[in-house]
Amino acid sequence: MNKVLIVVDMQNDFIDGALGTKEAMGILPDVIQKIKDFEGNIIYTRDTHKKDYLSTQEGKYLSVEHCIEGTYGWELQKDIKQLMEDTKSTIYNKNTFGSKELAQQLVKMDGNESIEEIELIGLCTDICVISNALTIKTFLPEVKISVDAKCCAGVTPESHQNALNAMKMCQIQIID
Repeated sequence: MNKVLIVVDMQNDFIDGALGTKEAMGILPDVIQKIKDFEGNIIYTRDTHKKDYLSTQEGKYLSVEHCIEGTYGWELQKDIKQLMEDTKSTIYNKNTFGSKELAQQLVKMDGNESIEEIELIGLCTDICVISNALTIKTFLPEVKISVDAKCCAGVTPESHQNALNAMKMCQIQIID
């Protein structure tokens, strides 16, 4: 049974930093437990921006500096970082919402041994989780892809629900 868990952007800036929310803080215990209990490959992503963030297209639309490489806000939350290090898991730094490199790696993994399911958890449901879920679905249309709603948080509760509904329409299973 080959399962993969993708832990999306569980970084300080999205939890209690520059773009943190009470919802993001609220999912932490469930995310930590999910990682501890998961049997399969675990892969992490990390939103990664440079010091020139505000001059990028994203920076022009979202003028809050966040996840600047090398800063505290860029780092994974300490308990999650420890779990990643303990299991020697892979992490993908990504400079945009979805990671093409992650999707390509999953295609290689699936070629070596068929992936039964890819589950995504993390932040933010309505930006990076949905982007990665849809990118992976594009690269691996026959692999079951799921999102655990209780282990995700969006920018707002409404946009979180909208993203879950959109993913459901694209044949991504939503675990409640």
